[in-house]
Amino acid sequence: MNPTIIPRLADPTYDRLVAAMDWHVPDVFNMGAACADMAPSESVALVTIDEEGRRSQATFGELSRWSDQLAAALKARGVGRGDRIGIVAPQSLETGISHLAVWKLGAISLPLASLFGPDALGYRLNDAGARLALVSPENVAKVREASPDLDLAVLDDLFWSELIACEAISPVITGAEDPAFLIYTSGTTGPPKGALHAHRTLFGHLPAFELYYEYAPQPHDVIWTPADWAWIGGLMDVLVPAWYHGMTVLTAPPGFEPHRAVDLMVEHGVTCAFLPPTALKMMRAAGAGSRELQLRAIFTGGEPLGAEMLRWAESNLGARVNEGYGQTEANIVVGNCASTWPVKPGSMGRPIPGHQVVVLDDNGSRVVGEEGEIAVLGPDPVMMIGYWNQPRATIEKYHGDWLLTGDIGVEDEDGYLWFVSRKDDVISSGGYRIGPGEIEDVLMCHESVAMCAVVGIPDEIRGQVPAAFVVVNPGHRGSPALASELQRLIRTRLAAHEVPRVIRFVAELPRTTTGKILRRELRDTLAKL
Repeated sequence: MNPTIIPRLADPTYDRLVAAMDWHVPDVFNMGAACADMAPSESVALVTIDEEGRRSQATFGELSRWSDQLAAALKARGVGRGDRIGIVAPQSLETGISHLAVWKLGAISLPLASLFGPDALGYRLNDAGARLALVSPENVAKVREASPDLDLAVLDDLFWSELIACEAISPVITGAEDPAFLIYTSGTTGPPKGALHAHRTLFGHLPAFELYYEYAPQPHDVIWTPADWAWIGGLMDVLVPAWYHGMTVLTAPPGFEPHRAVDLMVEHGVTCAFLPPTALKMMRAAGAGSRELQLRAIFTGGEPLGAEMLRWAESNLGARVNEGYGQTEANIVVGNCASTWPVKPGSMGRPIPGHQVVVLDDNGSRVVGEEGEIAVLGPDPVMMIGYWNQPRATIEKYHGDWLLTGDIGVEDEDGYLWFVSRKDDVISSGGYRIGPGEIEDVLMCHESVAMCAVVGIPDEIRGQVPAAFVVVNPGHRGSPALASELQRLIRTRLAAHEVPRVIRFVAELPRTTTGKILRRELRDTLAKL
């Protein structure tokens, strides 16, 4: 069993944890080996519930053996150190061992969501220069359309028969600073950027993981999230740290239905859950809860819940809710551990011990009680190595040693951080961060669209949803039918969560004197309707 990173103090307080916290990142480290090979072999690593509700499980011993065999199979196909390997599959045993095997080879995993359409997949696979993709059967057609020449390995019965026939190989030796995974984050303009993370990032995630889940791991812990493991929240806030600590992870078919989620957690003894704010709001709206739940800790993040929502969750789900904050480039660096320091409803919490997070003014000086940009001090194990093939964007992400999050916030006199707004125009919707540029690029492919702009508008459940302003070409007319057609285009080419919920046809877009679109003015226009 791997050691915890947060000190286990007899009488912990926030200040004592900060004083006692110290990073111990070894020079040589491999996430695949650490997560698969260190726990007792008979311990249950994964419980899988299929569409019919049938349960199966895999032990850590099986996880270790199968990931070694898959590494051998990938090596036989020419995969080596530094190669980028796409993983296009939902939560599943195959997805988990795919990441482990890629890391054990010293290659770089490229997690990609099943909800992506061909355009979204194609850009990421091609930009990353993927050598091969491991793909679930239902995603094969999309991936072949996205990248016709890419070598594919389908995660089906044939895959398993070939895997079992392979003789296991030992993991390669990797440094903690060697790259492990490449995960794409949306920007305000232009294409998405790939954030490249090293094996050391696991250590950077552990302090928050252990505190969000109230000093995990505890005996008999079972952890679950509806969040896709293709997102950094599902992968690094749940799956990877849990396996590092020898915890049992529960996985179920995709899709979230509040009462079904409660039944799932009750039936399988879930003690820790990552439930995005949208999921919690849906549960409250549906009146979903149970006294039979065994939850002791719930983590959530992405938008503030407020005091009433926190009270509802504790009363109806029987567990404290610890909110947290991070982003793809530097994840889970702020938050709460309700048993150790007071929660201020509406705030994001305090910097997690081990991380230094402050608010900077325009001159790069720390400010308290004033609005500024939230920043994380480096070096920090949780920080990305940099943006893939974008050195200028990487440089612009920093002010000296401070990684700039692009989020505006306020630090109060007690050191709690409060989110105010995005500095740019990224849309935060149901836990996803959506860059308007990618949606705009697809809309511009339609013959009727001359110009367009996408903004985020408030939504009671999801926080924000995309909305589009469209200028049509001569000879075309804006209509409900055209709006539906454009929505179908986005759903097909990108993803369902990127579909504009509102499409408004306009004669022109408001611009600055230099030609930049005034997105704030567009948001204000919708707010007045």
